[in-house]
Parts: sequence; structure tokens; C-alpha cells
Amino acid sequence: MARILLVHGSCHGAWCWRDLIPELTALGHDAFAIDLPSHGTDTTPMAEVTLDLYAQAILDALDGPTIVVGHSMAGYPISRAADLRPANIARLVYLCAYVPWDDHSLVEMRLRAPRQPILKALEKSADGQSFSVIPEHAREVFYHDCPDEAVAFALANLCPQPIRPQATKVTLGANYESVPRSYIRCEADSAIPPEFQATMAADFSPDQVRHMPTSHSPFFAAPAALARHIDTLARHDPPGPPAS
Repeated sequence: MARILLVHGSCHGAWCWRDLIPELTALGHDAFAIDLPSHGTDTTPMAEVTLDLYAQAILDALDGPTIVVGHSMAGYPISRAADLRPANIARLVYLCAYVPWDDHSLVEMRLRAPRQPILKALEKSADGQSFSVIPEHAREVFYHDCPDEAVAFALANLCPQPIRPQATKVTLGANYESVPRSYIRCEADSAIPPEFQATMAADFSPDQVRHMPTSHSPFFAAPAALARHIDTLARHDPPGPPAS
């Protein structure tokens, strides 16, 4: 059994893991999720949110060796958390997530991708501090293979995403490099191009890269299959045929 922390991506919250947590629990794991600052039920003012505040929230949630799963933009804060204090991080699992490049912000990395399909679904706030998901494009970009009920649930819970953490450059050092890493690629992703996910995972050990035939939201589209992938990584099993 492993202890597993689930960290959401942009505009989401701990709520997005509602279908995955019971699947991981059924496999014998202790899985839990947090709201990053200014997401979900967290009331931190948006103007106060930084990348390091995200990272500290992750570190504060750890009380022993834990596998940390980060979705999408959460690749940045989970990486920064590992670089700040790796002691309780047993493994980082990037779920169709950004893997930071030296001296790059997430915004800069997004622009390095060969395509920008996510931009049609995002709208910047008038004050320039945040962006939000445009509802009419949400299914196409994030949830195209998800059940209707799950899409409605997501649309009812999405929140503005502070831009400042995503505009912060990072360069990661020895602490980060000491932590084992895995990547789960989503091959039908319309938010982060699958070919860019392959580029970001290119230097991962091949037996630590898994594949799913899903959209950007496998926690809704295929929670049981996603749980099996995480279970395999947690147990250090040799890779088998991709679950579907």
C-alpha cells in the first residue's frame, strides 16, 4: 500500500479526483487530494498566490513517504516542492503534466509546444491576474471523452487560475534530481499536445512512462484504468500492456 497525494491542475481543485480516490482505495492505497491556494475551498487571495506557495501547500500535506501525482500545470509545483524538500516525496508522477525545463516558466514552456490547442478555451481576466475556462470550449479541450455528468460537475466547480505561479521561472537542482519520476501520457489530449508530452518525458526511464488513450481528464474519462497505472508505478511492477 502506498500513500498517494493528488494535486490538481489549472482552474480545478481537489474535487476533480472524486472518481479516482475510491479506485485507488480499492487497490489498497491511501489516496487523498488537496486544494492549492485560491482553488476549491481555499480562500487565499489571488494576489498572494505564488509558485512557492503552491509548493509549500504540497509539502504541508506530507507527513511521511508519499507518491505525489500532479496533473497538467501541477507538474510545476510538485517539482518545486521536491526541490525544496524531497524527504517525504517517494515519487513524482506527472499526469499529462508539464515537466519544468531549466530557466523556463510554465507560460514559456506552453509556448514551446508545437501546437497551442488550449488557448481557445482560456480567457484572461480584465485585471490580468488570472484566466478562466470558457465553458463552451471546455468539453472539446478538456473533457471530450468524459461522461456528461462529470462535465457538468466540472463546469460547476471550475475557478479562475492565478497567472503569477505560471509566469515564474524555475531551475531545479540536486534535491529534485534525487526523486524518482514517472510520466502518464494521454494520447488524445486536446490541451497539452501528446507529442509535447512525449518530448517532456523523453529522458524518463522507459519503464516509468505509461500511456492512456484519453483526453486531458483521465480522472473522469477512465478512473479505474488511471488507478491501475498509478498502482503499477507505486508497486514498481514491470510495465505491461497499457490499460484502457
